[in-house]
Amino acid sequence: MTAFEAEITPGMTAAEVVELAVAAEEAGFDRLGISDVVYWPDPYLLQVMAAERTERILIGSMVTNPYTRHAVAHASALATLQEVSGGRAFLGIGLGAGLERLGFDDERPVRTLRTAVESIRALLAGQEVDGGRLVRPPEAPVPVAIGSRSRQVMTLAGELADIALVGARHFTSETIATYRSWLAAGAGRIGRDPETIDIAPRVTLCVSEDGAAARSSMKRYAAHYLDIVGSAGAVEVGPDRLAAIRTALGRSTGWYFDHGRHDDPELEALIDDELVEAFAIVGTPDECVSQLQEIVDLGVTSVSCNLGAVRRDDNTMASGLAETIAGAASILRGVRSAA
Repeated sequence: MTAFEAEITPGMTAAEVVELAVAAEEAGFDRLGISDVVYWPDPYLLQVMAAERTERILIGSMVTNPYTRHAVAHASALATLQEVSGGRAFLGIGLGAGLERLGFDDERPVRTLRTAVESIRALLAGQEVDGGRLVRPPEAPVPVAIGSRSRQVMTLAGELADIALVGARHFTSETIATYRSWLAAGAGRIGRDPETIDIAPRVTLCVSEDGAAARSSMKRYAAHYLDIVGSAGAVEVGPDRLAAIRTALGRSTGWYFDHGRHDDPELEALIDDELVEAFAIVGTPDECVSQLQEIVDLGVTSVSCNLGAVRRDDNTMASGLAETIAGAASILRGVRSAA
């Protein structure tokens, strides 16, 4: 049975994050990730708060990094989360994003990630690292999820991860086969069966009974990733249109998931529905069932859903995310009933 994960970007009060976590569990999600974003609220504190109000859902970071916290700090936080949650913690980690502003410039980032994961796992197992041990290591192991779009990190995940979070923005059978080959290469280094790794494509999900509002909410996101990857899968984007989109992005301000951002008005016309759907699962619940089913049909064991808030002039990020979660409940039921 495919597992489903919800990722919440915590651009709201801590109490609102907790209410969204409760809603995600009630909607039927199996894992909950709290985004670790530079200058945003602390994910580990929010995870512990969410753990106190939930009963079933696994809880972790989506994803943290090896730079802004020492491995000992990660391990200590995870041990606390594992205790409070009754064994529902997981570690979601990658190379991080936006860390350049903090002065991190690592020439060997994959090595740094390896060292961090190995140290955190050893500390959680009660072993000594750098001359010390955790005073209260957890009784049960904490699963490790490693996320990336890169071959090097996915190969590392093949060695170390329980869950591989696949960061590609377009998913086809060929895409998944490529990532499987990278994971298998890493697993082969240590004689591990790659079939034991939970493969979780990361998708963005924005849902509303007003499908047009959901699609409009994701236009800046789609433009951002089109700018990065330069293509939209099977959707043709000519050079003039791509140039116009990049110009409009240059006039936009704020992070693409921040509810208070400014999106240049021209993006509304430049990014049509087809282009939005190339980068996100988006629309009404009925429309999204088939889109999510296409991902499940690729033979993956999990799907990680980065939740997008439905954005209107008079709502908040919390209410926009609550709308997506409410729609997701119907989507998950629809996909599971077809299994």
